[in-house]
Amino acid sequence: MKKVIYPLLSLALLPLFSTAQETKITADDLFAKARKVAFDSKDYPQAIRLSKQALLQAPDYTDISIFLGRLYTWSDKIDSARTLFNELDLKDTKDEDFFLAYAALEYWNDRAEKASQLTDKGLGFHPQSQDLLLLKAKINYSASHYEVAENAVHQLLKIDPKNAEARSLAKNIEEYTAKNAIGLTYNFVYFDKQFDNNWHIVGLSYKRATPIGSVIFRTNYANKFAENGVQFEMEAYPRLSELFYLYVGAAYSNNVGIFAKYRTGVSLYANLPHSFEGEIGYRQLYFSDNIWMYTASVGKYYQNFWFNLRTYLTPGEKNISQSYTGTVRYYTKGANDYFGFSAGTGLSPEENRNNLLDNAPYKLKTFKVGAEYNFSVKQSNLFSISGTYYNQEFRPKEKGNQLDIILGYIRKF
Repeated sequence: MKKVIYPLLSLALLPLFSTAQETKITADDLFAKARKVAFDSKDYPQAIRLSKQALLQAPDYTDISIFLGRLYTWSDKIDSARTLFNELDLKDTKDEDFFLAYAALEYWNDRAEKASQLTDKGLGFHPQSQDLLLLKAKINYSASHYEVAENAVHQLLKIDPKNAEARSLAKNIEEYTAKNAIGLTYNFVYFDKQFDNNWHIVGLSYKRATPIGSVIFRTNYANKFAENGVQFEMEAYPRLSELFYLYVGAAYSNNVGIFAKYRTGVSLYANLPHSFEGEIGYRQLYFSDNIWMYTASVGKYYQNFWFNLRTYLTPGEKNISQSYTGTVRYYTKGANDYFGFSAGTGLSPEENRNNLLDNAPYKLKTFKVGAEYNFSVKQSNLFSISGTYYNQEFRPKEKGNQLDIILGYIRKF
């Protein structure tokens, strides 16, 4: 009888054993659940518990240990995260994500030197890692090690020219790398109706990088209306933080009419998430009266492209004069190698034609379209050429055509 009962009982219980084996939660299951809880619900304590449970089943599961270290970091449990990462380091862990997580912890907690050492060690194992190169650039940029940051971001852009975050960072770093730069520009302005004589403007500039930002001194010589004039300018770009920096500018000329007697401007720039950037500020020109303009712009890096939309608003007694310009740049290599295209309406105080601005009740209409090409030779020699076509209403209901051509050269040293 027993010989019959035991086999039958085993057959009856077999589905239960099979079901138990099928429903057993594995370390991978727990890891997946921990990630879902962390990313979807931001429930880090629960994600930590699940990760620890997974490690009880698989103590040598490196990915889970790294993720647990990240969870400690996000939960502000810095000592726990550092202890865990140090244990992984002693085990000679070579995973790319390990170096990213450990370096990010130290970077976010103001230990730039340690963070930089970790990215360097990680790049020794993963020299083509875009994430490690980007983190290295950010760490050294924040620590004012601009040349190291520039080398890292340039190496990254060689691997992936479409990396928008790297391109945005490269533009910011470039303001601090070369200690000195001398620039020369020539601007030719052709008028078919508005004036009998064409304009010629030559600018000579000197730029000096300082620990808080660059300073530029510029002298402009112009021949306008068959008369000569000189203007002296100074611009500065002080860095307030990793997020914000300022533009501060001022200019003076004793040749009123050729240039404004005084020119001032201030803008606050913000390096926003997702490779966006924003600006808000003012510009002021004084000829015989003040002209006040308020400006705002928003920019976005996307792969090899940079998109920007800018407006100038000039309040008057009866209306507000408006200027809008859209710009697109396509970068071919570094921060100074690109093709650009722009189109817009109205006049800008940044242009050498700003002495055509006025506060007249009737606002003259202007349409403009332009293109530019900038390229560098050995990173120290920067060349630029641009052309802009204007169709401007220079008297009510009367329009003329103008063409601006600008040639430029900058030597960095």
